[in-house]
Amino acid sequence: MRFFSDNAAAAHPKVIEAIAASNRLDTAYDGDEWSQKLDGAFSELFEKEVRAFWVATGTAANCLGLAALCPPYRGIICHRDGHIEVDEAGAPGFFTGGAKLILLDGPGAKLTPELVTAGCEAIRNDVHQVQPAVISITNATEYGLVYRAAEVAALGDLARQRGLAFHMDGARFANALATTGESPADVTWRARVDVMSFGFTKNGGLNAEALILFRTDLADEIAVRRKRAGHLLSKGRVLASQILAMLEGGLWMDNARAANAAAQLLAQAAGDRLVYPVEANELFLKVSDPEADSLRSQGFDFYEWGPGQIRLVTSWDSDGGAVSKLAAAISAL
Repeated sequence: MRFFSDNAAAAHPKVIEAIAASNRLDTAYDGDEWSQKLDGAFSELFEKEVRAFWVATGTAANCLGLAALCPPYRGIICHRDGHIEVDEAGAPGFFTGGAKLILLDGPGAKLTPELVTAGCEAIRNDVHQVQPAVISITNATEYGLVYRAAEVAALGDLARQRGLAFHMDGARFANALATTGESPADVTWRARVDVMSFGFTKNGGLNAEALILFRTDLADEIAVRRKRAGHLLSKGRVLASQILAMLEGGLWMDNARAANAAAQLLAQAAGDRLVYPVEANELFLKVSDPEADSLRSQGFDFYEWGPGQIRLVTSWDSDGGAVSKLAAAISAL
């Protein structure tokens, strides 16, 4: 009964069917009929003309986007616990050719205009210190907290005031929207986001992520950078078909709602053990070592997350029986 990561979830059957349907002769790279539909599908979703690029990993989606926004000699403002800092093995620096991550602190891995302002003002405006070029946020954050549209817009306004670009890591973007009910447009480009990664693998995809450009002028550069980074797959239709299958009929949101609902069942059982409010599909619980051992002895799998804490992650295909058993086991601790 595994609750350690939604990365390990199965691919949705409709995704597998879409891959099988695309497994036939067509134009190579991104000239196929599926890849050619992505711009239109995402433009409809976001209520704005966008450019969409498939890549195989979320790290590539994040860092290709950041590389187009940030020159090697500038900096990217992010939270100290942001994914691009703690889980991408220096990829932002690699893709950008040397840009620095400017790390800020804040509860639940969230940034606020006040935190960003203080961080910027702590940097001397001279040639001896790296000047910021981009603000990057993760929605939902590494601790499962969600940015509402107003929060994103406040950061977006600050970015514009300071001449900074704005990037969103949306690995769990679907889970965030499933919580708030806000529109994709309101939480992104209407809030001045320039570029985002749009997660599918954690939400029922097999190996497909999307890089969305609200600034379409970056498209030519992204096309070159994607090739140079080794992410221009010969059979790109396999990735594009997965993404289209997830978008069709709102499957991406249905999956996110299922994962979030499972998390809420566990949250109810956890009570005051919760370290953070449960706003997406991740839970962080205060659990002693003997209690963690007790849960594992009952067949539950999860990550330890610092002293006295564990992380539980639900997914679109979390087994209802396993969720109920875990909820009962937590209540019985």
